[in-house]
Amino acid sequence: MVKYLGLHETLDLHELLTFKNLCLTKATTMSALAVDPELKAILANDVTTGQQHIEQLQQLLTNREA
Repeated sequence: MVKYLGLHETLDLHELLTFKNLCLTKATTMSALAVDPELKAILANDVTTGQQHIEQLQQLLTNREA
């Protein structure tokens, strides 16, 4: 039996996707302005994980299966 995402779950995923996109944009912008190498490394790591999270959320929305 295949279970599909409910409307509230789909809306929650959209909210998370919007938030992660905003975080990715901010981390990318701030990494260009950062001077400290350690801070740049943290922001670069955040960009990488943010992109992975966005891809996972997009897959969940595309497949629409629970």
